[in-house]
Amino acid sequence: MITLSSGHLLEVNHLTKTFTVGGLFRKRGLIAVDDVSFRISTERPVIFTLAGESGSGKTTTARLILGFLEPTSGEIMYRGKNIWAMSKEEFKSYRKEVQAIFQDPYGVFNPLLKVDGVLKTPIKKFKVANPGKEANDLISQSLEVVGLKPEEVLGKYPHQLSGGERQRIMVARAFLLRPKIIIADEPVSMLDASLRAGVLKLMLSLKENLGISFIYITHDLSTAHYISDKIIIMYLGSIVEMGSADRIVKEPLHPYVQLLTGSIPIPDPKYRWKERLELPKTELSTQLKSESCKFYDRCPERMDKCIKERPRLVDVGGDYWVACHLHR
Repeated sequence: MITLSSGHLLEVNHLTKTFTVGGLFRKRGLIAVDDVSFRISTERPVIFTLAGESGSGKTTTARLILGFLEPTSGEIMYRGKNIWAMSKEEFKSYRKEVQAIFQDPYGVFNPLLKVDGVLKTPIKKFKVANPGKEANDLISQSLEVVGLKPEEVLGKYPHQLSGGERQRIMVARAFLLRPKIIIADEPVSMLDASLRAGVLKLMLSLKENLGISFIYITHDLSTAHYISDKIIIMYLGSIVEMGSADRIVKEPLHPYVQLLTGSIPIPDPKYRWKERLELPKTELSTQLKSESCKFYDRCPERMDKCIKERPRLVDVGGDYWVACHLHR
């Protein structure tokens, strides 16, 4: 078993991942995650969101935390121990306590097998219950926790269930192992709007009633604001703003985050966007250097300093962080 450290359940410290891309003679490094740090406390469960547009590095960060990828530098500490320094048994315990829900609620199923298989596999692998009645009772209990009736879903093939039911089964699969953290990578993006609320409310219920923390990966700030305690906004692999969900959405400081929140539609037919947003032209991009601000080309507030020095992530008060020269 992994010993418990004081204060933090999960610590991501200066996490960086560089991929090698290109052909045989023209290889280069692509930085997918660039010096990312955050913590999840042991004191109370939270929903911690990583948000940003495609290519921002949020899913790669999730895959690093799950141990699917090894970081180029930095460390992931769980209960005070680097996951890449764990013994085989410690890492197995880590994978049991840190589970995942993925975007596609159909792709994780074998269409030729009944859905029972995805629930029985983790029980067998992690030996959380004896085969037979004990395992069946655990499966039934987990399905009921996520709002499904065992008699209505067990024994069926994936195509016989709705997308919402398949995604709830994946939540039940994660819950079988009684995890401390569930990493949910775009879990509602492929569901109809009518089904999204149910899955999001389920995540809130598991947090509030069963003490499970979530790392929620999304590009949708509307759902992030609805369920999150804290939000990290990422851009090209780096954190540009981090803090409480309410403040991120209502009082953003970084120009990129202001653009994101300004594009959130308001569900009121009387409201219309009245302003036309004009971004600077990108003709100056040839001046950019590795130490320049990554958002320089698109920033409506860019300054000469931004091209000479990349802003560091600094605490501007109230455990709220931003990486922008406008807020030193």
